[in-house]
Amino acid sequence: MTNTSISRMPNPAEFVPELNDISAALFRATGNRSVPRTTVNLVHLRAGQIVGNTYLTVLNTAFLRKAGESEERITAVSSWQDALCFTGAERVALSLVEATLQPAPHGRERVTDELYAEVAKHYDEKGIATLTIAIGQISFFIALAVIGKPQPVTSLADEQWD
Repeated sequence: MTNTSISRMPNPAEFVPELNDISAALFRATGNRSVPRTTVNLVHLRAGQIVGNTYLTVLNTAFLRKAGESEERITAVSSWQDALCFTGAERVALSLVEATLQPAPHGRERVTDELYAEVAKHYDEKGIATLTIAIGQISFFIALAVIGKPQPVTSLADEQWD
């Protein structure tokens, strides 16, 4: 019998149950309404695209669909720079996740003072902190997703790990 699983490892929460508490705490922290949940999911989708991870891309696409986002906006996340369907606040959030996750040009900061100033035009201090935590949240889960390679799912209730 052939194993059709793509997961490399079993559910890490079986071995480190505190992972469930961490996940719940991060979700609560980013759900404080200072940054719209849609923006958080757009940022998380873009992060999944940047690292080339199917699990994160499928999951966050599903979250956006469930929230009623249009296929145009979901599809345009990969090329958001020239898409007209994003607000200024969404654009700066997408720019921030890209700056955080992609290598900086030689000798330059990833997040420049200019980018931070642009973020501050759209978000208050709580919003900036929340957006930063949202990027940290997806960065935390990137490690689990690219190392463990869970099954692509459209809901966290679905079976992700073998």
